[in-house]
Amino acid sequence: MARPPMSNTVTEDRGKTRTIGPLRGLLPFLMPYRRLMIGAGVALVFTAIVSLVLPMAVRQMVDGFSMSEVGHLDKYFVIIIFVMGALAIGTGLRFYLVTRLGERVIADIRKAVYDKVIGLSPAFYEKILTGEVLSRLTTDTTLILSVISSSVSVALRNVLMMFGGLIFMSFTSLKMTALVLLMVPVVIIPILVLGRRLRKLSRESQDKIAQSSGEASETLLAAQTVQAYTHEAESRGSFNKLTEASFDAARRRISTRAVMTISIIFLVFTGIVGVLWMGARDVINGVMTPGQLVQFLIYSVMVAGAVAALSEIWGELQRAAGATERLVELLEAEDVIKDPEHPLEMPDHIRGEIVFDDVTFRYPARPEVKALSDLSLHVKPGETVALVGPSGAGKSTIFQLLMRFFDPDSGKITLDGIPIDALRREDLRKAYALVPQDPVIFATSAMENIRFGRPDATDAEVIAAAKAAAAHEFLEKLPKGYDSYVGERGVMLSGGQKQRIAIARAILRAAPVLLLDEATSALDAESERAVQVAVEKLAEDRTTLIIAHRLATVKKADRIVVFDEGRIVAEGTHDELVEAGGLYARLAKLQFTDGQAG
Repeated sequence: MARPPMSNTVTEDRGKTRTIGPLRGLLPFLMPYRRLMIGAGVALVFTAIVSLVLPMAVRQMVDGFSMSEVGHLDKYFVIIIFVMGALAIGTGLRFYLVTRLGERVIADIRKAVYDKVIGLSPAFYEKILTGEVLSRLTTDTTLILSVISSSVSVALRNVLMMFGGLIFMSFTSLKMTALVLLMVPVVIIPILVLGRRLRKLSRESQDKIAQSSGEASETLLAAQTVQAYTHEAESRGSFNKLTEASFDAARRRISTRAVMTISIIFLVFTGIVGVLWMGARDVINGVMTPGQLVQFLIYSVMVAGAVAALSEIWGELQRAAGATERLVELLEAEDVIKDPEHPLEMPDHIRGEIVFDDVTFRYPARPEVKALSDLSLHVKPGETVALVGPSGAGKSTIFQLLMRFFDPDSGKITLDGIPIDALRREDLRKAYALVPQDPVIFATSAMENIRFGRPDATDAEVIAAAKAAAAHEFLEKLPKGYDSYVGERGVMLSGGQKQRIAIARAILRAAPVLLLDEATSALDAESERAVQVAVEKLAEDRTTLIIAHRLATVKKADRIVVFDEGRIVAEGTHDELVEAGGLYARLAKLQFTDGQAG
């Protein structure tokens, strides 16, 4: 299945960052929770100190074996128990604080990303699949959660353990510690070299996952169409190809990380074994006690384990950096449709006068084709205007521009004399009630689907709107009436039932401008007549624009505007246009009256 080109804003220079620098993008989300971070930091330092004290207690215990007094030996064992108890409490506290911080921050990130993308104009979604956005909201945030809740605190703890262990090792034996430090450059090299490659592969892996999620989302939302055209095999093949590409990217990332882990662990522990071999000779020669050697051994294992853990965590941080980068891209995505810096106030009373003044527009995805060309249209307050014409003539584009889903390339659009781009989009859109050709039904109850038009509406107002839209009768017959769950995208309803709910939603909104896009196309004759009466009543004191092919709807309009190839080619009443001949007369003959001009 063909993939849409990705937005430059979202994907520009995807592989440019090879460090964990993008994690700085998390700072704005972390800063509000300084107390939690400080508490977690204190618990972290406390557990690290306790862990570093433990080998000293073990040293005293080992050297205590040679003492004749059992009391001294008992004291060291009691001290070790207390140290372990403190370690357990500190570790539990650190886990609680860090995990809570992670969950809180991820919840904030998800809300911030959703708040951003739900308000982005349709132009943004022309160039990015919804499934990819969902992947970033789920997969990427889960990766970041694991880093904040675990990897970062473990990394900081291991950094403390590494440097603290080295300090205590130097107090135990400066000579052997110096030999250990000579190994550090050898260990750092694979981290730097392989880490860069790991960062790139991590980003590639996340991109492939997002693409497969987008493919799955697209086909699952159109499952009936896929099955109706027996396209299952092709859809499976396309999804399998993307999934395998995702797996291949993950395999290469895992292989690189495995090589890095093997290299670091082998180098670290080989070096420590060599150093301890020298320590064993010092014990034999009486230069150090067995307890000191055991203490140095424990610190060596701590430092080696910390370095090995850091190499593992570095890989996690690389993946999280890629995920953060992708989320920050969404948060910083530039919307081509913006509210003005100093918006005008929407009048309390909107008359509904609409003017298109010499408007030209091209869709971003089709810049070579003019959807509207030098179009001028004046709709008077309270007027009902029908927009007719062949498919692709520009009728639906009028609605798209009126609601500022897109801005015209040139020309001006006004509502009651106010340029619509001088208003806040939210204020502007409150003036409209839209019934789209393909009604959108949400996976909730019928009552809430209608109330979507005006969230503060009472149940009585919802029912009144349903009655006006000829929806009350079928809604009452549902298993739980208005409280019945209608399924995802209204799969439990017929096309006509979904359209009547969408009309009820628009009636409930009671906006001064009514936009009907083939609003009765899925209705039977009886329901259409009932809805038509409701729409006519609703349109009496409202400006109404209707995109329709039904003769009954067109005939009732105050004025009919005929579109062809993005231009207005004729306008007038039904009788005037039929008498004049031309495009409308042909449409009336072919589409409206089954070959008989009326």
